[in-house]
Amino acid sequence: MIHSQGLSKSFRIYKKKAGLKGSILSFFHREFETKMALSPIDLDIKKGEIIGLLGPNGAGKTTLMKMMTGIIVPSSGKLEVLGCEPEKRSRQLRKKIALVMGQKSQLWWDLPAMDSFYLIQKYYEIPNVDFQKRLKKLSQLLDVGHLLEVHVRKLSLGERMKVELMACLLHEPEVIFLDEPTIGLDLIAQQNIRKFLLEYHREKKPTLILTSHYMADIEALAERVILLIEGKKRFDGPIADFENVLGHNKTLYFTFTEPVEDRSFFEAFLPKWEHNNKRVEISLAAEQLQSVASEILQQYKVTDFGTEKTPIERVLSELMKNPMLAGGQ
Repeated sequence: MIHSQGLSKSFRIYKKKAGLKGSILSFFHREFETKMALSPIDLDIKKGEIIGLLGPNGAGKTTLMKMMTGIIVPSSGKLEVLGCEPEKRSRQLRKKIALVMGQKSQLWWDLPAMDSFYLIQKYYEIPNVDFQKRLKKLSQLLDVGHLLEVHVRKLSLGERMKVELMACLLHEPEVIFLDEPTIGLDLIAQQNIRKFLLEYHREKKPTLILTSHYMADIEALAERVILLIEGKKRFDGPIADFENVLGHNKTLYFTFTEPVEDRSFFEAFLPKWEHNNKRVEISLAAEQLQSVASEILQQYKVTDFGTEKTPIERVLSELMKNPMLAGGQ
């Protein structure tokens, strides 16, 4: 579905000193800086995959998505989406892809969503029978039938995101790009969007490329993770492998009735102390779990304890601090 080889993008950034003097000087002599937004990257994405695109702000995630949708032209390398070169913006490709950006609207702000849907029907040449059938199905799945005649500017953020998703799916695209689709939404709205996307994917089997700073989105939806840091691909593989990048250790936490004064016992397990030394998280190998937990329960007054695998947020945080932990890919 998507193939890239040596794909890269650089931008020329114009610099100007502040004030009138700076403006006059820049008129005669401009200073530029070249920024590499995306280093040469190779990708192969198959039909029906759900890809989680991770990385800090400025890592190149949105740049990569915009190149895949033809909004930005690559500086070098090869890129094919559904056998087409996106930057040529062929009619054939545009009818098979969709892009939803959580911070930008594709609907007419001062019109009801239904008016925008009719325009989309004409743009994508959707037969009326198919259009009405999809409209009914999607409005039921998203529970927005009562909102279609309401002006978009009157909708809440969560309601607007639902009709935005509807708009991008009316032509049943084969590849869907979702850039921060749950940004700014409350927990219930986020869960509803995730549930809908999973149900839609099970039925239609499109390829989904998703970026999000909410790790719950990635864990709930993605089967494969691609990590970008400073424009370079640092990881590409199953989400289970990503969770184990830092090792297969378990995270064990304890809450004590009183602050722990002597912490020497915990030092070998990379402790993270909280609440004035009344709560600790330690990292240890699975085979150590029983003996270490037993020792702590005997020596200290514990009010609560439990174990969990290393959270994906912590893995991402550590890799952002030290990208070499994942190795270059």
